Amino acid sequence: MATKVYIVYYSMYGHVEKLAEEIKKGAASVEGVEAKLWQVPETLSDEILGKMSAPPKSDVPIITPHDLAEADGFIFGFPTRFGMMSAQFKAFMDATGGLWRTQQLAGKPAGIFYSTGSQGGGQETTPLTAITQLVHHGMIFVPIGYSFGAGMFEMEQVKGGSPYGAGTYAGDGTRMPSELELAQAFHQGKYIAGITKKLKTAA
Repeated sequence: MATKVYIVYYSMYGHVEKLAEEIKKGAASVEGVEAKLWQVPETLSDEILGKMSAPPKSDVPIITPHDLAEADGFIFGFPTRFGMMSAQFKAFMDATGGLWRTQQLAGKPAGIFYSTGSQGGGQETTPLTAITQLVHHGMIFVPIGYSFGAGMFEMEQVKGGSPYGAGTYAGDGTRMPSELELAQAFHQGKYIAGITKKLKTAA
């Protein structure tokens, strides 16, 4: 039976979605792993999104809390809002109380990826504060550490991400993930999918 890895994300302007797509490719590159993209529900009205110049959502399916129980592992992604996960993703996590009561996610590995507007905008505080969501569910947080190798020490170009997980800088919104950031995202997908597969096989 295939190991299921769900990449669950919220993306307003497409930056997190670009990372998610690359993470899926990395996860799917592991033999025996079935990787699937999911979006969390939007909480803002079309009117508000229009005023914020947000583009239309992609056709990636919308996840429900119930869907999470089917996966063997997760990689959660979101933009930062004042150094923490966006309200849309927090609202989704707030709706997982039923899974928490039954501890259906306990023992499952989970990683985190993110987007911030600037270098001081939350590349570490965003995943750090998000770990609390995993802890209460009993999930196993899987950081990438420095397993990405030399790419973790890049100093000649702007690069998002940290030992917590893949990341990007959105700037004023026009900057999209760089090739190096996408490579780190691919690595994260492959790395966490490999660990998820090992844990499922050992169970």
